[in-house]
Amino acid sequence: MTKILDVQNLVISFKTQHGILKAIRGINFELYKGETLAIVGESGSGKSVTSKAIMGLLAGNSIHEGGKIMFNGLDLMNLPEDSFTKLRGSSISMIFQDPMSSLNPIMRVGKQIMEVLTFKQGMSKSQAKQKAIELMSEVGILAAEKRFYQYPFQFSGGMRQRIVIAIALASNAEILICDEPTTALDVTIQAQILELIEKLKKERNLSIIFITHDLGVVANIADRIAVMYAGKIVEYGNKEEVFYDPRHPYTWALLSSVPTKESSGQLDAIPGTPPNLVYPIVGDAFAPRSKYAMQIDFEQEPPMFAISDTHFAATWLLHPDAPKVTPPRAVVDMNNRRKMSNDKK
Repeated sequence: MTKILDVQNLVISFKTQHGILKAIRGINFELYKGETLAIVGESGSGKSVTSKAIMGLLAGNSIHEGGKIMFNGLDLMNLPEDSFTKLRGSSISMIFQDPMSSLNPIMRVGKQIMEVLTFKQGMSKSQAKQKAIELMSEVGILAAEKRFYQYPFQFSGGMRQRIVIAIALASNAEILICDEPTTALDVTIQAQILELIEKLKKERNLSIIFITHDLGVVANIADRIAVMYAGKIVEYGNKEEVFYDPRHPYTWALLSSVPTKESSGQLDAIPGTPPNLVYPIVGDAFAPRSKYAMQIDFEQEPPMFAISDTHFAATWLLHPDAPKVTPPRAVVDMNNRRKMSNDKK
């Protein structure tokens, strides 16, 4: 597979009135051509900061303390703004979670798509109009010729998100970053948007970074998954490894909170809250919330242990001297269902 993006030991902090907030504390991952990488974690884990760093949209109080984001031989963290302006929206595009705030409420949707085509691709107005209508049809908007002239308030939430996707696709980007694109939508529309993104990925051979707090959302579309907590990637592997052989207690907790057909009604909640990253983290950041924490978790940060050539997790439970523990019932049940399904085949 062709590597299209390579994030190397990225460290990003922010100046705040309370001190320096360590938002990203040294992360590494790759994105390959035609794959979907899901970055999963609670609010405040660093997911959106990572995506904004790739897009060059970090706030003015951000501090790049180290690391690289390599794209086609360019280090995006050291790219001049004029060069990033050409790259942003053309080679790398982004879909945000709230389509209403992403669209101009007083501009017709067709014209908003046309702007990208004329600015990024140099099309004439007539060419851009025709292409915009084609894009609207491609993302599943019926009667696109008529709806081209309508305003965002005349579309449902799901249809507005389709317009945002059409705008992102207008530039023929190689990488599409989806930052919680289904959060504001109901379950039925959410499934339709996920199906659309998967369809477009295959048709256009897109590389996708899918940001979400919900592992259940990416169950069918992710190829690989990076689980983030407190500015670090704590588990990293392909979809089957992370879903059916998870090793980090935080991944266990996330999976236990995903509703399934077998859920009895009450889901497991993760106790406590994420740490305040203004204060130094000692040991494993998840230790205060984990019933599996050992004394060493409060003293030393665990390294990233290799479980296989593609699966890694940063937990002392993987140390040869660590006691053997049983994952939560929800995780065990998920693995058992997979084994039963495989046995039937």
